[in-house]
Amino acid sequence: MSRLRALWQASVNATKRAVVWNSEDLFPPSERFIFNFNSKDEVKKWHLYSDSEYGGLSSASLEITDSVSGGDTSSTGVFSGNLSLDMSEGSPWRIRRSGFCGMRSKKFDGYIDLDSYDTIAMKLRGDGRTYISTIYTENWVNSPGQEEDNSWQAFVYVPHGSWRILKIPLDSYLPTWKGNVIEANMEMNPSRVVGMSLSLNAEGGVPGAKTGPGDFRLDVDWIKAMRSL
Repeated sequence: MSRLRALWQASVNATKRAVVWNSEDLFPPSERFIFNFNSKDEVKKWHLYSDSEYGGLSSASLEITDSVSGGDTSSTGVFSGNLSLDMSEGSPWRIRRSGFCGMRSKKFDGYIDLDSYDTIAMKLRGDGRTYISTIYTENWVNSPGQEEDNSWQAFVYVPHGSWRILKIPLDSYLPTWKGNVIEANMEMNPSRVVGMSLSLNAEGGVPGAKTGPGDFRLDVDWIKAMRSL
């Protein structure tokens, strides 16, 4: 191949790549996986927290389990543990409430852009408790000098029993600060999502949901971003 033809071919290939990239950018898929709990490596993307960090006695775990359905084996995540309202004797901490656990994703490598989507969908199997879905976005609401991520939360009620796909519009997430809703007119920046979490408290939740101390279990198959229109 002559040098001129090689340059021409390289230019054509580059143009094709650019067209493909721009096409995907302009017309993103209608849904995309954010987390898929289909392998044990998924656990490495999360860390657990609970009131035990402050003298409480609640505990939590996250593991990947295999199940068989119709002869096929599939893997799903299991977030489980025990909620306790008790405190360790002699604890130096003076927290206002105990009885909470959560699983929070480790920070993404940069951020993920969900600006093309309007809904978070989760395939879950619950225990009748209310869980809290949190989206963490790059700080653009707090005052300069504050390094905390902005957090946006929505209740996730999962009835006890079979698998369900729950869909939460992004505009249903409320801005929060240390678990309390911020009474202000704020808008999420979905183009700068830096992490997510699922958590629960022994008290509170939607009417009719299971509350109080005791065991909990939430099976998680996947978490996606979706575009409803």
